[in-house]
Amino acid sequence: MSYTFQFADIWAARFDLLWGTWLTVRLSAMAMALSLAFAVVGAFLRLVGPKPVQWLITAYVEAIRNTPFLVQIYIIYFGMPSIGIRLNPNSAALAAMVLNGSAYAIEILRAGIESVARGQLEAAQALGLNRAQTFRDIILPQALRNVLPPLESQFILLLLASSVVSAIAANELTAVAHHVSSETYRSFEAYFTAAVIYVLLTLLFSVAFALINRLAFGKLDRK
Repeated sequence: MSYTFQFADIWAARFDLLWGTWLTVRLSAMAMALSLAFAVVGAFLRLVGPKPVQWLITAYVEAIRNTPFLVQIYIIYFGMPSIGIRLNPNSAALAAMVLNGSAYAIEILRAGIESVARGQLEAAQALGLNRAQTFRDIILPQALRNVLPPLESQFILLLLASSVVSAIAANELTAVAHHVSSETYRSFEAYFTAAVIYVLLTLLFSVAFALINRLAFGKLDRK
């Protein structure tokens, strides 16, 4: 093999790669937070909402889970302007990630909610709590504790899926790596560096989730 690995050009573009990494972290963190917020509401309505709302949420979840993420991005970025809604690449990327992440998180939360013992619901009713209070104070904390590991895995997948948004020129890590590759003709070095950064990001988010789990549920685990 006559190829000579050279990372000097990659090092020269380090600030561009760092900026792409920052945008990836920001985009992923915002998508995770919004996905979880929408999923909490969606899971609640899917279980106790009016039947038409339950059907609508079920249809949304199935539609998102059974279509490619790239197609969803194209619909939002290229298709929605046809109906008068135009988003810049970064906003379209965030919208696509939130829609995708929410659908999977709704299913995960639904399973967590259904794992809560029926007796606790009956106790909440005996105490005079309404549905919203029961969900907020009794069901949701336990459900989140039960499903935090699968939620963590899903959100890590969402982080990695953010690389797909480079297809619409969103300014994240993969797009920057592609630009560096085209400028330096060092494709292996550029994408290898991006891969290493993604590994480090997944480790960073895993540590963050572990800290959240410890802070939020550590006291319960010690009881």
